[in-house]
Amino acid sequence: MSTSRGPRRERRTDRSTFPSSSVVPDDSSTALGVAPTTAATSSVGSFAELGVPASSIAVLSAQGIDRPFPIQIATLPDTLAGRDVLGRGRTGSGKTLAFALPLVTRLAGGRRRPRQPRALVLVPTRELANQVLAVVQPLARAARLSAAVVFGGVGQRPQVEALARGVDVCIACPGRLEDLVGQGHCDLSAVEITVLDEADHMADLGFLPSVKRLLDRTPSEGQRMLFSATLDNGVDVVVKRYLHNPVTHSVDPVAAQVSTMTHHVFSVTAADKPAVVHELAAGQERSLLFMRTKHTAKRLAKQLTAAGIPAVELHGNLSQGARERNLAAFTDGTTKVLVATDIAARGIHVDDVALVIHVDPPTEHKAYLHRSGRTARAGAGGTVVTLALPEQTGDVRALAKQAGIRPTVASVRPGSPEIAALAGPPAAYVKPQPEVVPQAQPRRAAPKASPAARSGGRRGGSSSSVRSSGPARTRSELAARAGAPPAPPRRSR
Repeated sequence: MSTSRGPRRERRTDRSTFPSSSVVPDDSSTALGVAPTTAATSSVGSFAELGVPASSIAVLSAQGIDRPFPIQIATLPDTLAGRDVLGRGRTGSGKTLAFALPLVTRLAGGRRRPRQPRALVLVPTRELANQVLAVVQPLARAARLSAAVVFGGVGQRPQVEALARGVDVCIACPGRLEDLVGQGHCDLSAVEITVLDEADHMADLGFLPSVKRLLDRTPSEGQRMLFSATLDNGVDVVVKRYLHNPVTHSVDPVAAQVSTMTHHVFSVTAADKPAVVHELAAGQERSLLFMRTKHTAKRLAKQLTAAGIPAVELHGNLSQGARERNLAAFTDGTTKVLVATDIAARGIHVDDVALVIHVDPPTEHKAYLHRSGRTARAGAGGTVVTLALPEQTGDVRALAKQAGIRPTVASVRPGSPEIAALAGPPAAYVKPQPEVVPQAQPRRAAPKASPAARSGGRRGGSSSSVRSSGPARTRSELAARAGAPPAPPRRSR
């Protein structure tokens, strides 16, 4: 497989058909030697003005998407022109469409080949891969392109077969993709466009070495787009090494407050905390509860369900099938409560999540912002509540300061009016389904031994113990199995 990095082609730089740009200060971009810009949003009212083709606009209109978001207005002029772009925006700001539209537009009309995807989208988690596929696939079908996902936790055969048929867009987690490349099932030498989504989270999970090895296998002259909330933990190294004269668009600072999101801190005692959690989760709207560990997430989901509040869990110990079923139940409204860990919930996009509850407060402000970004998405409203035990008060106060928020603080107990004000009217009690316990299969009785076996297989029915199966271990046993008398023991001299 070729890994050569040929000379970069000259990119088209004519922007006469797109809105003008204005410079926005950005310290991290300046440190990277990147010109930080963002497109003016006031003069753009439609996707057509940005150069999006009619086939894609029709798909978006069918989904009720008629106006572009700021990150899309900022990046589309450059991405459609083929430039490398570094996009910085808050979770839920519309980043997926910001790279999906130019990706599909620029690939349209090309020819796919077996095992050689034409575009590569790297993401940190399986859930995010499926979310990106859900956005890309309708646009790809309208342009007569194909898309497939590649991630671990499931059998690789369907993924290998999809690659063998040829795919235009491969949406992958780094680990499984590197495995398939190593086995010869995937060749990245024909990749024209590469996208790194949630690059900061890939860095947090330790995926950047794998990401670099995969990028080294893609042609250096291809277009590259990187979307990240921050540029720390090695993301800046990736930008410097793999993006060629990128244009940076930053529509939301890392600690940006969302005007439609309200923040609260509830001080509770350890004894009152379980009841407060139940009251907050008992509302009629969708609620997303965050726990620190897989075990506590699983336990809380079971406790809520047993209390008549149907809840599903989402964490790394679940099989891929269970993860997809639980997420589907939360997405379609079958279940209103999802209990998740940080890693499992990263990148999940579910509309109309009214309440995010930090049952276990996060340890750093970036995790707080990413968790909270599950609500108040795309201009909708949302509420974020952090439960703080007395010994956690100082840490939560420092966390809020780093995140750039000023939460409303209150001491609450079960039944406090502050809880009802956020949770709303309680939903109807749902009788929990009895847990199905698999019945133990009765053991079969051991077959009765034959007389010969009971006698040790020796003539004469001697009662001396001789093994009836397995290799013979002594001369006497070997002779007994052959039907000959055992040899007399040797006398010591």
